Amino acid sequence: MQLYFIRHGQSANNQLNELTGSDRGRSHDPELTVTGRQQARLLGDFLCLSLENSIGDDRDFQNRRGFGLTHLYCSFMLRAVATGAYLAEALNLPLVAWKDWHENGGIYLDNEITGEPEGLPGNNRTFFEAHYPGLLLPDWLDDKGWWNRPYEVYEERLPRARRVLAELLQRHGGTDHHVAVVSHGGFYNDFLAALNGLDREPRAWFTMNNTAISRVDFIDQRVDVVYSDRMDFLPAELIT
Repeated sequence: MQLYFIRHGQSANNQLNELTGSDRGRSHDPELTVTGRQQARLLGDFLCLSLENSIGDDRDFQNRRGFGLTHLYCSFMLRAVATGAYLAEALNLPLVAWKDWHENGGIYLDNEITGEPEGLPGNNRTFFEAHYPGLLLPDWLDDKGWWNRPYEVYEERLPRARRVLAELLQRHGGTDHHVAVVSHGGFYNDFLAALNGLDREPRAWFTMNNTAISRVDFIDQRVDVVYSDRMDFLPAELIT
């Protein structure tokens, strides 16, 4: 299996932080910006490079012959769903929602009085069916919202990453599948910690820019991080 971990396009919260250096006024579930939508379109074009002979014994370390993607997932957060929708259209692949790839903390806003983060419901089945009819949803999602729980605290994040890794291997381990997942920069660090068998996040922060690609190959019992934070498909003015 080859995994392509993709960060979503620039969100309104990303833009807010870039312009103000603060999260004050952040959205609990931000949409893509104009820049984010441009990034997603260019990413879709890039992933559609020639697929001829892209799956085989030759690992093609820089995907010069293409990506040959066979599966496409996204988290339930709007910025990931919207990015994934562009990719699904470009690649002609079904987009499957997978809850546990969400960003750290989940869906929340800080209480204006206490300053403490409080969990919110998140979007429900009716919302997604109306706005993203091509998104494949799990049977358990109803009209109560996909999150609908308290803020995810620090201690819950690495166990979630381990759970994601275990399920990913259950679904695709030992296959020649090329799996793309649109997820989030914070969770990327927890996922790397899970890959490395760590008990906590790495001491170093592994940056992922918007719509950047990181490739991880699973070969027998070995895990090979082939590249990380790849953005050569974006012009300089669109790197965020």
